[in-house]
Amino acid sequence: MEDNKLTLALPISLLITLCLSALSSEVKATTFTLLNKCDYTVWPGILTNAGVNPLPVTGFALRTGESKTITAPTAWAGRFWGRTLCAQDSTGKFSCLTGDCGSGKLECAGSGAMPPATLAEFTLHGAGGLDFFDVSLVDGYNLPITVVPQGGSGENCTVTGCVGDLNGSCPSELRVMSSDGKRDVACKSACDAFALPQYCCDGAYGSPDTCKPSSYSKVFKSACPRAYSYAYDDKTSTFTCASADYTITFCPSPDSITNTNPSSREPYLE
Repeated sequence: MEDNKLTLALPISLLITLCLSALSSEVKATTFTLLNKCDYTVWPGILTNAGVNPLPVTGFALRTGESKTITAPTAWAGRFWGRTLCAQDSTGKFSCLTGDCGSGKLECAGSGAMPPATLAEFTLHGAGGLDFFDVSLVDGYNLPITVVPQGGSGENCTVTGCVGDLNGSCPSELRVMSSDGKRDVACKSACDAFALPQYCCDGAYGSPDTCKPSSYSKVFKSACPRAYSYAYDDKTSTFTCASADYTITFCPSPDSITNTNPSSREPYLE
């Protein structure tokens, strides 16, 4: 006698719904919380990489103590930075002394930061399903930033950033002064200041073997050991997490990197 068999037939539409639900549960949305701890207003700017779905906002104002949370689509990639000393003129044109994106508006309209600017860069759900992130001084420095993963996992899932005051220690030939000439407001990269291949890592210097740290990039690296100081500074400056959200803080406390995650491992080494 044959065994009785129970056959369960599900509608195709239901199977598709279940599959999509399973996929969406595997890759969760990522949130970025931007927090301003500076004693002045910061105007964050956002640039999405080409070919990636953009975020719903590309620029806004954050007064002292304010925060804003943004949800990123799956596999988003791009950068955040802070604009400073911004104002709107009588014609309605919006501009900033540091980090300006050239749009003439509060939102950046797809334009990137004009150097010098401290950048927080992300590629979500990249190789191996990991988020890759860093804080970069390759385009110079205008204010301190930290990136702190919230939740997430991985041996290299830890806080990074630049909490040092590079404006105060900036070499004189790299300094950007306020419009009245009375204070330092940003510090150029050597590439931006001199446009020479050995500083920009291009031409004959366009590889890790030929482009080495300069005396200028070493000033940045000394002040901010976990941040990118020049184009090929990957080994101590790239961090990874799985399934994390992120808090980006402008003007964090000077001890925030060492105290945020005291059990974290050393920066990633290839």
